[in-house]
This record gives sequence, structure tokens and C-alpha cells, in this order.
Amino acid sequence: MSRLWWWPPIGLAAMILLGLAVGKASTPLDDWFDQFGHGPVRALILLANPISLAAVGIAVVGMALYRRWWLFAIVTVAFPPLAYLLVQFIKPFFGRNAGDGLAYPSGHITMTTVVVGFFVVVVGSPLWAVLLAVVYIALAMFGVGSTFHYFTDTVGGVLLGTSIVCIAALLTRRT
Repeated sequence: MSRLWWWPPIGLAAMILLGLAVGKASTPLDDWFDQFGHGPVRALILLANPISLAAVGIAVVGMALYRRWWLFAIVTVAFPPLAYLLVQFIKPFFGRNAGDGLAYPSGHITMTTVVVGFFVVVVGSPLWAVLLAVVYIALAMFGVGSTFHYFTDTVGGVLLGTSIVCIAALLTRRT
């Protein structure tokens, strides 16, 4: 049995607890990250841009099809939009605003984590891919969390996104 089964309930519980703990306002951690939002860090938001993620997603689907992982290819196409819809559904429960919209958890980082996590799965989860994913997602968190989201929103997005990736890997037996 895979060791991934334990993460989704823990990740989802942590996401909920963090959302309740941070409340509706900025935290000192969020304020610290906010100071970087008008400098070169702003360019890092491109890592969470839908076009960038679509390019990675297309490559992941292509690799899944090449490996004849038919179910994983379908999940790779279906889960990112479903993850986005899930984020839009749960944001009102936390009611945290940043600018003109609901903020927690970050949909940008949830999607980034799901798509990049699928890359890790489709290449077989070697250490280099895990490290690449950690760096990619951390940089995207820094960019998004210092511009149009609170940084703690991005942490919630990673918790939700990693839970979704584990569920997808378990459902498709790619663990």
C-alpha cells in the first residue's frame, strides 16, 4: 500500500486550520512578504500564470500518453479545472479578502501545485523532479504571496494542491 494515503486528510485539515487561524486580515508574515511586491520579485508571478501552467500541463499529458498512462492523462486534464472550481467553492467559507476578491486559499498556487505535482508523478518521482517542483512552487509562492495574495494564502494553496496530487496519484495507482 502506498504511503500517500495519509497526506490528503492531513493536508486538508492543515489547510482548514491555517485558514481559521489567519482569519480575515493580514498577518505579520504576510506583511513581511508584502514589502517585496513592487520589486523584481513581481516577475515570479509568471510561474503561476495560466499560460505557463498550460504549457507544463500539455507536456505532462503528452508524457502520460507516451507512457500509456491513459487514466492519468485523463486525470491530468480534468483535475486542474476541478481544483480551480473547488477553490472557488471553499473561498467563501473563509471569507478572507485581498483587494477586490476572496483570497484564501490561493487558487493560483493550488493550480501551480497540482500541475507541477503531476509533472513529478509522470516522470516517476525521482529526487531531481521533487527538488525542481519544490523550487518552482516556492518561487511562485514568493511571487504570488508578495503581490496580489497574502503569503499565507499561498501556503493554504500548497496544502490543498498537494492533497489533490496525492489523491490523483492514488486514484490512478501512480504511487
